[in-house]
Amino acid sequence: MILLWLIIIPLLGGLAAWLLDRKDNDAPRWVSLAALVLDSLILAIFWPDSRVQLGLDHGAWLAELNIPWIPQLGVNLHLAMDGLSLVLVALTLFLGIISVLCSWTEIRDRAGFFHLNLLWILAGILGVFLALDLFLFYFFWELMLVPMYFLINIWGHENRVYASLKFFLFTQAGGLLMLLSILALYFVHGNNTGQYTFDYTLLLGTTMSPVAAFWIMSGFLIAFIVKLPVVPFHPWLPDAHTEAPTAGSVILAGLLLKTGAYGLLRFVLPLFPGAAAAVSQAMLVLAVVGIVYGAILAFGQTDLKRLVAYTSVSHMGFVLLGVFAGDRTALSGAVMQMVAHGVSTGALFIIVGMIQERIHTRDMGSMGGFWSSAPRLSGVGLVFALASLGLPGFANFVAEFLVLLGSYRSHGVITMISASGLVLAAIYSLWVVQRVFHGDRMEGPKPVDLSAREGGLMAAMIIVVLWLGIFPGPLFRTAEPALHSLQGHVLQGGPAPDQGGGK
Repeated sequence: MILLWLIIIPLLGGLAAWLLDRKDNDAPRWVSLAALVLDSLILAIFWPDSRVQLGLDHGAWLAELNIPWIPQLGVNLHLAMDGLSLVLVALTLFLGIISVLCSWTEIRDRAGFFHLNLLWILAGILGVFLALDLFLFYFFWELMLVPMYFLINIWGHENRVYASLKFFLFTQAGGLLMLLSILALYFVHGNNTGQYTFDYTLLLGTTMSPVAAFWIMSGFLIAFIVKLPVVPFHPWLPDAHTEAPTAGSVILAGLLLKTGAYGLLRFVLPLFPGAAAAVSQAMLVLAVVGIVYGAILAFGQTDLKRLVAYTSVSHMGFVLLGVFAGDRTALSGAVMQMVAHGVSTGALFIIVGMIQERIHTRDMGSMGGFWSSAPRLSGVGLVFALASLGLPGFANFVAEFLVLLGSYRSHGVITMISASGLVLAAIYSLWVVQRVFHGDRMEGPKPVDLSAREGGLMAAMIIVVLWLGIFPGPLFRTAEPALHSLQGHVLQGGPAPDQGGGK
């Protein structure tokens, strides 16, 4: 039941935070923090278990729960965790705690409802990473959407209504296409076998014509690349990031984008290997377009938060490149990029939120010379700017190097163009550091330096990106068996020889 409790605790914590807000304005913050810490402790106790280590060695499910939910329709409460989902669940809980801490003083109005939405978004994300029933997966996919809409619409900035509607329409349209594809796969499998089911493990290897496979896959693919996002499906992202509160931006960049990448790895490649191969060249072209286009647009921004938002378009292009390069090294790099981008870009959004809270603007024309009045804030900004541009020693360097190394073996030209994104990243990252933290101080309030709470959460994020940059082996060893199993489905059209199961 550990997998179910990982989801239930944030759901109950959100309700408790909402109800307790009537008695104590500080209670929602502490309840949210306690719920996520409890989830993290459960995961930390579970991780060293001998059965988990055995699963990591053999590619088996580390934990699995499969009980009937709506048996008449073939819907089960089927949750499972392998090394890939374990890494992403850990990332979700880490950034969830960071989100609560970074919004500690920012959110004063309707704090209980804010934390209800925050924890329910995280519960939906955890469900997406754990669900192996497609009906259940879609339920959690939609569960992420509505609370995030409220988070942007109620606690966002100037154009929050426009940004929240744009976010809702883009992601809901993609979700509805995925629902149609889920139903089509359900009926195709049922007509072939007489067994109507939404179970992922039973739907693997479903026999269908290439045309049917292409159209059914397209619904999944569009939903996932909208969430990733991939150019030209990205217009919702800069507005949503810019207008969201700081915690919303951290969750958007660090976690919601990763659900799109996870969907490509878990569902598109294994369920539709032939159709995925047929569109791989198009996906690689979109990846390189996103890498270069996002970097160029980032350089052209004057709103600091919008600039960081466009860097996500560029960095997630490396994930798309790694997923469709057809190389194990590139695939490992894509997983590392999911984690590295989540932490480093999440930290940049927190830094922007701190600056906005202090000087009440995001316009870089009103910034400059922060190093003299806020040296710790400026130093942290420099660290994460260097991490974002892929400086050796940080996790982003490991991720992007492996993606480019793996993709170069079979896609040399695309890889060389993609590498130009690293040069552009260095230009806009160092430009931001010079514009914001150095130079002449513009007129206006001087930013105060980091508090103990802010310094602590920034230190935790620095430790993570440095640790993964210097010692990436544990993450790769955790995710590698799952990636091998997923790649086995793609190569063989069925389960990899070492894919196991466990309770």
